[in-house]
Amino acid sequence: MTEKPASLSLDGEIQNGRHVMAIRVYYEDTDFSGIVYHANFLRFMERGRTNYLRLLGAEQSALFAEAGAEAPGFAFVVRSMQLEFLRPARMDDILMVITTPHEVKGASMMLAQEVRRGEELLIEARVKVAFISEGRARPIPKALRLLMKADQDAGA
Repeated sequence: MTEKPASLSLDGEIQNGRHVMAIRVYYEDTDFSGIVYHANFLRFMERGRTNYLRLLGAEQSALFAEAGAEAPGFAFVVRSMQLEFLRPARMDDILMVITTPHEVKGASMMLAQEVRRGEELLIEARVKVAFISEGRARPIPKALRLLMKADQDAGA
């Protein structure tokens, strides 16, 4: 088992243009065989995406306010997801969920996500997320697009 680095907050942190967040596997995350039930990896990755956006907003609240003015009631929704389950995780494992923006344009962005146990890659995912406002797809507001692009550039 690899312990969580002391420098990571509850929501994780953005490091070199990617979001990194630790998650401990609990009994409730496992199936009858003691390994993480596959659908729970989706929950872990959702937390990673949510906390990535939260940290962008926490550090740049004025940009989120500007986006809200441009697109009232905005939200990000998963449009598509491609997953590769490579290795199992077990109770008490400390996992790292890594979220990296790859492409931000128009009304969507493509994110790469990984779930790792130490250096071992357990899950690889490509997630297309759409930006909606008032129930319809809308272009990602400039303020958010620029912020996410800056994160994407930092990871390059």
